[in-house]
Amino acid sequence: MYVAGQVAQGGAHRVVVIGGGFAGLQAATHLAGAPVATHLAGAPVELTLVDRRNFHLFQPLTYQVATGALSPGEVCFPLRAMFKRHRNVRVLLAEVTGFDLDAREVRLAPAAGGAAPATLAYDTLIVAGGSEYSYFGHDEWQSTAPQVKSLESALSVRSRILSAFEAAELEPRAPEQRAWLTFVIVGAGPTGVEMAGQIAELARDTLRRDYRAIDPRDGRILLVEATDRVLGTFPRSLSRKAERALEHLGVTVVLDRTVIGIDDEAVTVQAPDGGSQRIPSRTVIWAAGVTASGLAAQVGEQAGAEIDRSGRVTVEPDLTLPGHPEVFALGDMIRVRGSDGRPVTYPGVAPVAMQQGRHAAAVTRARLSGGASRPFRYFDKGNLATIGRARAVADLHVARLSGFPAWAVWLGVHLWYLVGFQNRLLVFIRWGFSFVTRGRGARIISPPAGEGGT
Repeated sequence: MYVAGQVAQGGAHRVVVIGGGFAGLQAATHLAGAPVATHLAGAPVELTLVDRRNFHLFQPLTYQVATGALSPGEVCFPLRAMFKRHRNVRVLLAEVTGFDLDAREVRLAPAAGGAAPATLAYDTLIVAGGSEYSYFGHDEWQSTAPQVKSLESALSVRSRILSAFEAAELEPRAPEQRAWLTFVIVGAGPTGVEMAGQIAELARDTLRRDYRAIDPRDGRILLVEATDRVLGTFPRSLSRKAERALEHLGVTVVLDRTVIGIDDEAVTVQAPDGGSQRIPSRTVIWAAGVTASGLAAQVGEQAGAEIDRSGRVTVEPDLTLPGHPEVFALGDMIRVRGSDGRPVTYPGVAPVAMQQGRHAAAVTRARLSGGASRPFRYFDKGNLATIGRARAVADLHVARLSGFPAWAVWLGVHLWYLVGFQNRLLVFIRWGFSFVTRGRGARIISPPAGEGGT
């Protein structure tokens, strides 16, 4: 049973946060940022943040890394640097391999050599493992159609896109050249729309004078979506405007088509009537559907919680696991039980995760002060998606914007939430330079790990 204000033998309440994404970072920051007034004199919070990467990744901008608009260091910030002034916070570079909820321990393995503690004890556990793209039972497509959800995959996609133009420049056969210049993005949610727009601008504006044997503007960018419109979570009026903006950039929007096959040479799509089409393409990018981190199933099974088809664990209204009020689960890996008992799935966007992280921190601090938990309430500020230069859509509930006004809102919001003043300044300068010159300063083809250069 959880006891409010419970502390370890040494006098500090041990909080372990798993994951340095938006949810975990907000939880850790709000627990570490100010002293906790407890009814137990001299009982501070001792916080440990565990992540397999040593940085926080601003995931909404990874697609710009994948298209050469930004460099990796501009969308990442070292976790240790965030907490260097908080002596009660420890950052561990380690992989979580399991949990023992009864013993209140997390099992770890080293993530970067050396040795990590085999177990980590906690009084309060906050699990924010995030999610990854789902290939709907076709995991074999992952190597051929990478996604841009991680920094490593974004860099790999950047190399694939730029290498495709290089291969087309060297290819004397017209059919093969067309295949190299055909880019297929699967999934027309915000990430897919943003990727399609960025690749179109890369081909149409940035690279148009760089080659001699090819004209990058001849490239085909296909955005394939299984439903009847792009940006399905937006109002239909904004979906139509986004589609028109994409078409103006030269993107071919392919709706009501399901991808049924992907190999090294082509993508096969199926129409509602059962007919199929094979599209020769050497570059396929996946942006369709997500599945929860495997940590959700691990903690959910131990707690006896419901787990849905996407791997999300169902948590109580205050974001704790059933029967384990000392364990919070946050972000894309959860559904929240509503007041009527039915699970609610919130959008898999950064604002949801950030609000849940702040909620977990607030509940933990309230408990340490002798207070009680309260249910999580999500304040929906709206949706934003950018299509390209001065092109975006924004559903702010009180207003629906498109074009330059929506793009200006998008820029402001992303700069505000980007971690680190230096990163904000660099990204602002980079975007300003790109807007004026249409250039991209990070068009680097990175060799695969282990390969050198000459």
